Amino acid sequence: MNPPLPKIRIPDPMTQRTKKIPYGKQWLDAREERAVLQAMRSDFLTQGPKVPEFEQAFKKKVGAQYAVAVSNGTAALHLAALALGLQSGDEVLTTPMSFLATSNAILYTGAKPVFVDIDSETQCLDAGKIEKKITSRTRAIFVTDFAGHPADMKKIFSIARKHKLKVVEDAAHALGAVGDGYRVGSCHYADMTIFSFHPVKHITTGEGGMITTSDHVLFERLSMLRTHGVTRDPAKLLKKNEGSWYYEMQALGYNYRLTEIQASLGIEQLKKLQGFLLRRRKIAAMYRSAFAHEKNLLCTPIEKKNCRHAYHLYVIRLQGPLISKRRVIFEALQKEGLGVQVHYIPIPAQPYYKNLGYRPTDYPVTEAYYRSAISLPMFPKMTDREVLFVIRTVKKIIQQHH
Repeated sequence: MNPPLPKIRIPDPMTQRTKKIPYGKQWLDAREERAVLQAMRSDFLTQGPKVPEFEQAFKKKVGAQYAVAVSNGTAALHLAALALGLQSGDEVLTTPMSFLATSNAILYTGAKPVFVDIDSETQCLDAGKIEKKITSRTRAIFVTDFAGHPADMKKIFSIARKHKLKVVEDAAHALGAVGDGYRVGSCHYADMTIFSFHPVKHITTGEGGMITTSDHVLFERLSMLRTHGVTRDPAKLLKKNEGSWYYEMQALGYNYRLTEIQASLGIEQLKKLQGFLLRRRKIAAMYRSAFAHEKNLLCTPIEKKNCRHAYHLYVIRLQGPLISKRRVIFEALQKEGLGVQVHYIPIPAQPYYKNLGYRPTDYPVTEAYYRSAISLPMFPKMTDREVLFVIRTVKKIIQQHH
């Protein structure tokens, strides 16, 4: 398990309620500003020393052997799919409850996403339903740690190895989370793990992403693919002794690099990760305690034994007759100043996926979750007063519609 989390300074309570409390928000201060200015004044804005420094700090934080920084979380997913050699005719098992990027990355390669319904407790891919979906064309499993709770990676990885499949863990929600006996990102039960550094995530680089792996071959492939498929490494060049200027494009890659400015921001944010996690868990505890007596009206997220939830999202689920009033309740909460959201619309329900032949009704647990879900504000810069305002407002609106 991780060491005890350090304390982090909480802003002074509000003197008056803000106009709107967003569902997520970054937390930056003078340290990030100084780091970014130093990068801007340096000799390198890209392809300098800060990206490797960020990668080294990140892999140490999550316990991985290798880390590859990229331009965003979607790029991380795409490169992971490319590194596995996915192509037309291949199938990849994945979840219908995630942001679109998880399955889109599979489509980018020409492969076909095959959706496996979620479990009703964590909203992660249901490991018990995987083997029924495996065919002779299945090549990999893309798993999302939904909202910050780790999926059952131990069981999923065991199934994957039995059927000679690769596993990509989409941990865009789960930086700092702990699964059953492993740190998310260590790749203990995955071939690759990806992260996102969008401003609403645990740390931010503005936009940015990271891929971790314990496989040196995958690391080399990822490193090349993020930079146009080009190498200057003398040991890898097919044509030797051409000159110091010489480089070779050995694969069809992309420009998915992270800048020095973004990496500098990420280095400073990573130093605050443990404090950010502590604050998220405190907010979650406040919500859980406050809504404990509302179980007939709503339910709150669970945290399984031996796991540590990272609480990227805090999703409540309406119960009973309130489910049919979700839209009315959602809009009432917005009018009160809460930046509530719904995470997410099931991927198979999107028009593009429907046109590919997917049917949302094929995933009943996902559909049931979607109809009842509302994401409450959850970000470390929230004050206790803001959290209490969210609690009071949710209770008031729920009781009005009960």
